[in-house]
Amino acid sequence: MQDSFGRLIDYIRVSITDRCNLRCLYCMPENGIDLCGHDEVLRYEEFIRLCRIFAGLGIKKIKITGGEALVRKDALHLMKAIKSIEGIEQVTLTTNGILLEEYVDELVRIGINGINISLDSLGSSEYKKITRVGDVEKVKAGLKKALQYPQLKLKINCVPFDGDKQNILDLVALAQNNPLHVRFIEIMPIGEGKQFNYLQEDSIKALIEDKYGVMRFCYEKLGNGPSRYYSLQGFQGKIGFISAISHKFCHECNRVRLTCTGYLKTCLQYDIGVDLSALIRAGASDAMLENAIRKAVLAKPMEHSFLQKNISREEQAKMAAIGG
Repeated sequence: MQDSFGRLIDYIRVSITDRCNLRCLYCMPENGIDLCGHDEVLRYEEFIRLCRIFAGLGIKKIKITGGEALVRKDALHLMKAIKSIEGIEQVTLTTNGILLEEYVDELVRIGINGINISLDSLGSSEYKKITRVGDVEKVKAGLKKALQYPQLKLKINCVPFDGDKQNILDLVALAQNNPLHVRFIEIMPIGEGKQFNYLQEDSIKALIEDKYGVMRFCYEKLGNGPSRYYSLQGFQGKIGFISAISHKFCHECNRVRLTCTGYLKTCLQYDIGVDLSALIRAGASDAMLENAIRKAVLAKPMEHSFLQKNISREEQAKMAAIGG
């Protein structure tokens, strides 16, 4: 499936809940967000139906997200069902890791291809400050257990804040000592994220190279999206960057997003897409849903404009509601 600019869209991020057991500063307010009602959220059979249709349209890779995906009841049964859909080559999970120790054995059993762990600090006090309620020791325990499975592709996702130099270096050391990749993701100016200054990729690279030496660009494809990876001598894993602002990659964007309420978003910045839930519950056939998806993808914007002001139809929802 291609958009009007010739970009191949083969990857979708599917949020299965807007609920989360953390309250990260850049994601949601301290008191949380206005949660969707139970009837507003897609049922499992609706998720599976849509994923089958997406697969038929050329989607090959699915990322399960939230909120925190693992807080939804029977989330693993849904992942297993999606994993069995013909044409889907890869199903991965993004999690904050709080519940990972409990679920990682079953995740491996159902054949999950990889797990991305959102982890912005290894220090207990700093982690608690960022997440407001989290215990980083639970995440560390989940990571330790996940590392027991060599077939499981593991990545650490960090949203770095300005001034977090030692914290960044501590996280980089995880890739030195373990077979996993550490990625630094520029904070997105959406919802709560608008309050924070993002730390640019070039500044982080300079910090890392000052301690560990030259970072060499890795040409191997290591992820679903446009993340760029670098190798360091003596490291088991790679260091990656997703820098949507300072190193814009819209020209190679291959993704769309499905919110937990069934809204297909074609660009993170804009309130543009199609309400597939409304169509399903109005009795739409698979052919009608396919047509709606194709039409939405063809209308996918050429690029984001986060550095501009007064943008028409700019997304107003929090990231937890959109899906990480």
